[in-house]
Amino acid sequence: MGGKNNGAKRKGKKSGKPQRGQARAGGAGGNDFRGAGFTGSQVLGYGTMTANTYVQQYAPVPTALDALPQPPAGFTGREDDLAHILGVLDPDRSGAGPAVAVLSGWGGVGKTTLACASGHAAQERGWFTGVLLVDLRGYDPQPAQAEEALEALLRSLGVPHEHLPPPGAGREALYRSQLNVRQEKGERLLVVADNASAVAQVQPLMPPGHHGMLITSRHRLTGLGRMRTVNRLQPEDAVALLDAALKNNDPDDPRVGEDPEAAERLASACGFLPLALQITAALLAQDPDQPLSERADALGGTEGVLDGLDDGERSLRTMFDQSLERLAVQEQDLFRLLALNLGPDISTSAAAVLADQPEPATERLLARLAASHLIERTPAARGRWQMHDLLRAYAHEQAAAVMDRGRAPRRRYDQARDRLIHHYVQCAQAADTHLDPPGSPVSARFTGRDQALAWFDAERENLMATAHTTPQAGLDLSFALGPYLKWRHRLQDHVVIRALALDACIKLKDTQNKASVWNNLGGALQELRRFDDALHALETARDLYHQTGNINGEASAWNNLGGTLQELRRFDDGLHALETARDLHQRTGNTNGEADAWNNLGLALLERRRFDDALHAIETARDLYRQTGNTNGEASAWNNLGTTLRELRRFDDALQAHRTARDLHQQTGNTNGEADAWNNFGGTLQELRRFDDALQAHQTARDLHQQTGDAHGEAGAWNNLGNAYRGLRHFDDALRTHQTARDLYQQTGDAHGQATAWNNLGTSLKELRRFEESLQAHGTARDLYRQTGATHGQAVAWNNLGNVFQDLRRFEDALRAHETARDFHEQIGDAHGQAVAWNNIGTAYRGLDRADEAVVAGERAAAMLAATRDWFNTGEAWGELATTLTAAGADAARVREAWEQSADAYARAGAREEADASRERAGGTEPVGVQPRAAADRPESDGPSGPG
Repeated sequence: MGGKNNGAKRKGKKSGKPQRGQARAGGAGGNDFRGAGFTGSQVLGYGTMTANTYVQQYAPVPTALDALPQPPAGFTGREDDLAHILGVLDPDRSGAGPAVAVLSGWGGVGKTTLACASGHAAQERGWFTGVLLVDLRGYDPQPAQAEEALEALLRSLGVPHEHLPPPGAGREALYRSQLNVRQEKGERLLVVADNASAVAQVQPLMPPGHHGMLITSRHRLTGLGRMRTVNRLQPEDAVALLDAALKNNDPDDPRVGEDPEAAERLASACGFLPLALQITAALLAQDPDQPLSERADALGGTEGVLDGLDDGERSLRTMFDQSLERLAVQEQDLFRLLALNLGPDISTSAAAVLADQPEPATERLLARLAASHLIERTPAARGRWQMHDLLRAYAHEQAAAVMDRGRAPRRRYDQARDRLIHHYVQCAQAADTHLDPPGSPVSARFTGRDQALAWFDAERENLMATAHTTPQAGLDLSFALGPYLKWRHRLQDHVVIRALALDACIKLKDTQNKASVWNNLGGALQELRRFDDALHALETARDLYHQTGNINGEASAWNNLGGTLQELRRFDDGLHALETARDLHQRTGNTNGEADAWNNLGLALLERRRFDDALHAIETARDLYRQTGNTNGEASAWNNLGTTLRELRRFDDALQAHRTARDLHQQTGNTNGEADAWNNFGGTLQELRRFDDALQAHQTARDLHQQTGDAHGEAGAWNNLGNAYRGLRHFDDALRTHQTARDLYQQTGDAHGQATAWNNLGTSLKELRRFEESLQAHGTARDLYRQTGATHGQAVAWNNLGNVFQDLRRFEDALRAHETARDFHEQIGDAHGQAVAWNNIGTAYRGLDRADEAVVAGERAAAMLAATRDWFNTGEAWGELATTLTAAGADAARVREAWEQSADAYARAGAREEADASRERAGGTEPVGVQPRAAADRPESDGPSGPG
């Protein structure tokens, strides 16, 4: 087939426009046989040469220099690959070296299609006058030899069959000679060697001079040119290919557009592999009424994914068979054994255990499998290997086929699986010793805590998969892996591994570990906020420990029970449980356990707003943690101490406590604890009116919680971030962040957290003058607080409801709401909350023109707030009182004194702008642009961290 002349100029070539044409008979422009020796050819003419070689001249024959097929419908997603290849083929490229690109990747990934698209793109740029294509059939039972490929290329170049030299050096020399002559004539050809399996197939085909070459292979063929690995498509590109392939058969096929979610599932089931997608499109074209969801379900169901990727003409399994058959026996065996590892990747050391071979030998085999693209190196970590899902399915088939051959191969595979399980369990137990309290014996297998955590991080998914293999593995890994999962806040995995241990105890009839298993399950359920389930598990554990006389275990169960009861808002029962845990730990001399109990007891007292008692409890916990060298526990205590100090209005001390907690958590690598410290640090900064700094602290906390996947902690950070935005008067941002917090709390099932977010949401809506929505938000918060038994929360919600009523000038409703808030605060002994409520009662009285009662309420609020050392709200209360006195027609001196008191309080709070405004009013000058917010609008923050 003749080529078409596109007439495009080629850049930078002295010969100008590329020319095509045949050599004239007897002319100098024909085939050049310099260096070749031929026998048995018909002689058209002869002459005497120094080498006594006959020169043959023959008539022109057709050439085939337009051999590239068009890419299939839907070619997409290869922009970066295409740019790389064109950079290699560009005649004006910088640097020396041949214009040769080697494309490697596993079967079906689209290497040939990419090579064709690259060839067309290069021709469109005028870089080549023709293309030679040869299929080397590298993975067929009988791959093409280099001599056969040379014959095909020479015939494409116009050399008649009868004039071809015999296989050997002469044929290669003729090929090079032909290409040299074409270069002299200003032509530049692109040679595409498709489907090569060995360097020896390709090396003789390498073009001389300025010609270009593209090579595709399922192996990494080194030493030929610039290498490029072709990977599977991105999800959106895979869907686009599927859509284009369907519409190539029927332009009106609507299925991808009508069900994009099913299209994404189908593309994922095809592994985002172009060949699999093309096969799937062909099968769908044969059944135009089949929904994409049905096809996606079939590929992921009992049919088997490889069975479903065969359209009668193309089969993914056949392609994989071809690749596997090219491997050495040891390589094939290791590929099948890798299917026994149930996780997403495997380390070299684990693969060596599986293969029962030394690590260096195993690594060489793994490297050969990677060179064949049957596995690949894990990009994020050296020494780890992974397998595509479709290849994994194929490896499982291969392993099953070997085991079906008889008892001996099945026993061999069972032994390999047992070795791998034993390896994972032993390593996990060794790593776990480095997470034990300081002073405990540690395994020498790991150099320290950091290396042990890094191993757990790398192997977590493998360990979780291994835990499902046998009951004993589930039990062993529950104890070895559980503390790490709690440390990294992998809450779902933590519950799963603890539940597996309970199942294992039942199956193994293990009564010795049953209490510990129930206790661990209860702790995991508590962290996942499944409190009712946690309560049942922990009460079961407590009773089992008590029956066996295990006092330490019983104390641990009581401690966990205390935390769960607190979350269920059963505060008195929670306090009793924690005091019992503390006393039992003291009896057995378990200092770390006693510290945990004191720390949790402090949190319970903090919740009851018994701040002085909480301070004592948490300081005791901190000192005990320090005494035992438990840095992580000490960090938790410092964090809780900071929150308590904040409630006591000792803000500078609170900041220092949170800084200490943050630094200690960083030291131990506890990212979640560090996030809690940042969050609480930001809360204290807000009390100091340092909203910009608070914003940064809460953003840091949010990012760290996102990093660890802690949705509940992230919700708290978002909620407090909204408070900081509101402090900066960025009300739209505040609204958005509180909505995010509310949704995350709902997602994690935390009704109390939802109430807090709704309450803050209502305050932001009020600032945006969206009063009806604000009333609804505060009403929702109040109801949720009532459901969870949170009296303090109900008080805050009622107070904020009253504030909205005041803005709506519904002063009777406002008065009732503030009085209800005051009574709730009085019920729980919250003097600060009572003071805020009294302040708002005073403003409601003022709205009702009940001046004398307003003055009494305002004076009471100012005195109570000063007693709690809340100087900012004291300043607000004195300002409100001054306004009330003015409305009541009080003496000017008394009004001025109230404004001066307001200015002094603001100054003590560091609120300079507000202090200046009050001073101006004291002097009789109306200030501009300052409107203090009401004390009732103080936001609710999400509070202390959990126990150590």
